Amino acid sequence: MAGLYFEEFTIGRTFDHAWTRTVTEMDNVLFSSLTMNVQPLHLDEEFASKTEFGQRIVNSLFTLGLMIGITVNDTTIGTTIANLGMTDVKFPKPVFHGDTLKVRTTVLGIRESKSRPDAGIVEFDHTATNQRGEVVAECKRQALMRKRPKA
Repeated sequence: MAGLYFEEFTIGRTFDHAWTRTVTEMDNVLFSSLTMNVQPLHLDEEFASKTEFGQRIVNSLFTLGLMIGITVNDTTIGTTIANLGMTDVKFPKPVFHGDTLKVRTTVLGIRESKSRPDAGIVEFDHTATNQRGEVVAECKRQALMRKRPKA
């Protein structure tokens, strides 16, 4: 598997993920429509042009999903059992169509699972920035991770 097993994580380990992604109008409109979020800040350019942002803003839940998705290849692909939760989710700056996001992940904590001897819990801190270096999203995520299989 490309992902890391529980034993491979250490507190303080940082990942500057190589994958970046430019957010498009299609991403925003499709995600908002699929999730039935008809907020005009995401869908109505005329409405949004009269707001403090002057244009549509990207759906924050898309931003959250993209931020976490960018991290998967380096950390959890094929080795995660489940996400257990996300806390301290923040969106300090809006994301606009055409913004390119990059993500940094830091391991905040690791602990053995009390109920699963084959797994452990890893707490990640994810931070997404745009092309101007502005923080646009942050969250802490707890994931149940597989331990390395016994040989």
